[in-house]
Amino acid sequence: MIPVFDGHNDALTREDAADFATGRAGGHLDLPRARAGGLAGGIFAMFTPTPGAEHIDFDGEGRMEIELAAPIGREMAAAATTEAAGRLLGLERDGHVRVVRSIADLDAARADGVLAAVLHHEGAEAIDPGLEALELWYAAGLRSIGPVWSRTNAFAHGVPFAFPASPDTGPGLTAAGRRLLRRCAELGIAFDLSHINEAGFWDVARIDEAPLIASHSGVHALCASTRNLTDAQLDAIASSDGLVGIVFAAPFLRADGADEPDTPLATIVEHIRYAADRIGVQHVALGSDFDGATIPDELGDVAGLPRLLDALRAAGFAEDEVRAIAWDNWRRVLARAWDA
Repeated sequence: MIPVFDGHNDALTREDAADFATGRAGGHLDLPRARAGGLAGGIFAMFTPTPGAEHIDFDGEGRMEIELAAPIGREMAAAATTEAAGRLLGLERDGHVRVVRSIADLDAARADGVLAAVLHHEGAEAIDPGLEALELWYAAGLRSIGPVWSRTNAFAHGVPFAFPASPDTGPGLTAAGRRLLRRCAELGIAFDLSHINEAGFWDVARIDEAPLIASHSGVHALCASTRNLTDAQLDAIASSDGLVGIVFAAPFLRADGADEPDTPLATIVEHIRYAADRIGVQHVALGSDFDGATIPDELGDVAGLPRLLDALRAAGFAEDEVRAIAWDNWRRVLARAWDA
């Protein structure tokens, strides 16, 4: 079975996260199902929801227009992020996962058959603008950070959830955001551009400190969601030798933008094919958003990953291309971002 590295999941922020190691009745990702599906590594998000806005509602008529989520305070974010990171470190202590801090760690975890976990902040609200907390988080194992979720903070501006709409929704990085980007590059922390608006994306691209990574996004030309990447953004990712992890979330895949689980597995393949044809298969990977979005029923959960790989083969991807999408591309880009 080809090993899979997945660019984004929210498994450790679920209410039943304590059952991750033994298995859960709900959700998309736990350790038993990861083994069944060939998941060998992934980026585990530490995410703080906006109070009162835990769910995104769609109007059911092909439109989505939701105001940008309200900012949250650093005290709230730091508490929630610390708790989620504690769950991950507890899983490592008990031998269920290995928190990887280098490419050598990632390779060793794969060789040992232990699930490799990259600690990720989805939204940097737990970090102070002076970046003192970043040093502590790096020491704890932080190796990936998204400066924003779909709200504004001290570092940048996220995109509101909207369809059909452009990701060009406001200003870009703040001065603190530029400092965060440069310090992450110095430390070796991957900088994730999923959820940032288009102006922020181009600010990061101009600073040119590391490969551009969008861990869980789709193709805007196929699904005109603010969360997806335009052709120009895809081209910039390729120019930086970065990657896009194609998301599995139905409303960011479907041409009608509907949040429907009755979404063909082929829609994921369609986004992968479009990106691969435009920017090269070496810049395309997987970024599920397991436990954070509506996943097509035909895939189901992490145990369904072999069905996705088979669908890629059926769509004409060669075996070495499937392996690159499933694992090798993430390994290459993380090695560059971490300066291995």
